[in-house]
Amino acid sequence: MPFACIAAARRFDDTAHLPLVIGSQRYGWIRRRDAESLCRWPDVFEISSLAVRIHPRHDTCEARTAALAPVIEALAAEGLITGWRNERYAIRQRLYDAPLAWIERAASRFFGTRTFAVHVNGYVPARFVGEAPKLWIARRSVLKATDPGCLDNTAAGGIGNGIGVGDTLVKECWEEAGIPAHLTNDARPGRTLHILAEIPEGVQSEQIFVYDLALPRGFVPENQDGEASAHWLCSAGDVREVIADGKMTVDASLASLDFLLREGAIRTKDCAGIEALFKPADE
Repeated sequence: MPFACIAAARRFDDTAHLPLVIGSQRYGWIRRRDAESLCRWPDVFEISSLAVRIHPRHDTCEARTAALAPVIEALAAEGLITGWRNERYAIRQRLYDAPLAWIERAASRFFGTRTFAVHVNGYVPARFVGEAPKLWIARRSVLKATDPGCLDNTAAGGIGNGIGVGDTLVKECWEEAGIPAHLTNDARPGRTLHILAEIPEGVQSEQIFVYDLALPRGFVPENQDGEASAHWLCSAGDVREVIADGKMTVDASLASLDFLLREGAIRTKDCAGIEALFKPADE
């Protein structure tokens, strides 16, 4: 059973992109055709055939944030940045690094900057030895800015401004599935996925922290924030099928496969290539 999501997570051609450089280090990837749209801001960007560099005169987080804000607003007005969230994301390479600038969340794909997310596999443990656990799967709201109407994990969300992994886990479990904190506290970490992929909005460079959460048999997830329209309890076989059919988002598919692999509910040979996704893509 082939899983296209594995290849999709590393479908990236660096020759079609320019690195976004701050100081002497790369912090993002910009499509070459999008880089052309930045030439009108020579006071913000130094653009060559090799890189797009934030002008060195903007040498603090505050200065870079202020310089990039009107650029992002203009690009959004022109439709080059879509799915405005009104949330601030940091430009940084690692989650707990000091931010080099703050940008609108939707702009992170245009600039290909690193983002971070938590995905939760809510499951009901197997009753008998040799039986696979069942997974709670969500359907994303048709109003979501990305992947509307697609299937998703029990709960998932980006790690925002000033929020760590643990707080995001608790927040998303409650908002997306109505899971109270006293249950969420029992979540155990899975593996960490590293995505580097060309997507319609630009480049997804994302680190995904996968968690498994055993839920009581009588518990039924209930969305609280309108971002999920329904939840279903699915067998391991059904989950494999929706992943193979491409009905689940790439990120959620990979998080689910990680769970199924660790639970022995899917063969390693059926997930060829997934091991590479547990290592950084471009470091």
